[in-house]
Amino acid sequence: MPMIRETIVSTVDGEGRAHFAPLGIIAEGDGWIIAPFRPSKTLENLSVVPFAVANFTDDVRVFAGCLTGRRDWPTAACEDFSVPRLAGALAHSELAVTRRTEDEQRPRFHCRALRTISHAPFRGFNRAQAAVIEAAILVSRLHMLPREKVEREIAYLEIAVSKTAAPAEQEAWTWLTQAIQAFYAEARR
Repeated sequence: MPMIRETIVSTVDGEGRAHFAPLGIIAEGDGWIIAPFRPSKTLENLSVVPFAVANFTDDVRVFAGCLTGRRDWPTAACEDFSVPRLAGALAHSELAVTRRTEDEQRPRFHCRALRTISHAPFRGFNRAQAAVIEAAILVSRLHMLPREKVEREIAYLEIAVSKTAAPAEQEAWTWLTQAIQAFYAEARR
């Protein structure tokens, strides 16, 4: 199995408007593969502007926020690079697409890291942060996963959140659990 790093990927459209999305990027030698689902704004943007930034952050609210309609995160310009980064990123990698592999569900954009810059130290994740990231992945796949699986995994992840969450993790958890409840309430209609 390949190593996957959970990041916030930023891309821009043809007009230069930034888009941020939580994505697991896949390690490939010295580079990364970005494999967005069809349809997605990330896929559209990479097809037009073949550059991205992998933002490495420990603020799990960004992961949860991007999935629950909270996309207004402070940004910073990258020097000599057209795609912005998250202002609060601990580090970021500026990526250039070198080739694209077509796939019916998830095309793969093979990227070369042009440079990686550290902004602040990484002090590690607590269990609640890891649980929020796992819950965010579940939320991104609600339409594909059986409800029983989602509910079982959320119940397990909630243990870590209840034991170790700081206010930021609790806020992110609340956004995600509200999104799950809304999804299933809508499905019953």
